[in-house]
Amino acid sequence: MSINTDMAVQVAAIIQVAEKVKRFRLVRVDGLPLPVFSGGAHIVVSMLDGDLLRRNPYSLMSSPTDQTAYEISVLQVEKSRGGSAFLHEKLNVGDKLTISQPLNLFPCDVRGRKHIFMAGGIGITPFMAMMDQMTRESSNFELHYAMRDRKHGAYWQELQQRYAAHRVKIYFDVEKLFIPTDAILANQPLGTHLYVCGPSGMIDGVLNKATALGWPKQNLHSERFLAPLPGDIFKAELKRSKKTITVGTHQSILEAVEAAGIDAPYLCRGGACGQCETSVLGCEGIIEHNDIFLEPEDKASGKTIMICVSRVKGQAITLDL
Repeated sequence: MSINTDMAVQVAAIIQVAEKVKRFRLVRVDGLPLPVFSGGAHIVVSMLDGDLLRRNPYSLMSSPTDQTAYEISVLQVEKSRGGSAFLHEKLNVGDKLTISQPLNLFPCDVRGRKHIFMAGGIGITPFMAMMDQMTRESSNFELHYAMRDRKHGAYWQELQQRYAAHRVKIYFDVEKLFIPTDAILANQPLGTHLYVCGPSGMIDGVLNKATALGWPKQNLHSERFLAPLPGDIFKAELKRSKKTITVGTHQSILEAVEAAGIDAPYLCRGGACGQCETSVLGCEGIIEHNDIFLEPEDKASGKTIMICVSRVKGQAITLDL
């Protein structure tokens, strides 16, 4: 279960903002104000798709001070595990969902003298709330936003109009316009913080360049929510619950545990926060660690696993659950 208190919300609006990107506006069913959040926060959206309960994390993109509604933007993903397809194809205005309280694993560092945001595609969403917050706080920031092309990119015109082209710089792959990462990272004053959100390849490339140029680790920030990868079917023995469950090809251990009626802690469901880390008591096979939280030595030990995204290539695993 989430450690947060969930809230019932209703879909107040659905807007197509770009090809394959929709914005969803969510209001509380009970009419009460939504909690204030900080830029970079996300919520976990619970969706009842027939008999199947889906839970996906999405960054909040609306103003952190707007307590009337939360807004998220969702990319329609090919070969979706279900959440993206459900929101794009089945959800309608007036439908009800359940959301977690907001949680921030990607906050702005208040010590920063300057803040550089680098976004790729749908990775723009957390920066929209962050820029709103920083504008109110009179903080120094700039955005570098890369998209495939103009029709697939969301919000770039709106952002340039609001913050001006000198602070919002846009790049389109098909036009051979790319973020000049080396030049940007090599010419920044002390106290600058870098934030990256987008495809994993982009995040790794930017962070590796920054590290090579001597940027302090504490000045580098990134966010990525990883979807559980498919794999072979295996068994999971839950020692404390005295149950053995089957983890399907397109199912995470966490999802299989929840389907069996057993509560397990989580926050991000994307391999980033560490909340669902579970002790491994035994394993008949190889643990496929797909998270970005555990250190290499922890993964090599075979004694722990992030059940939201990692799985087993083999017959079975025994967990302290």
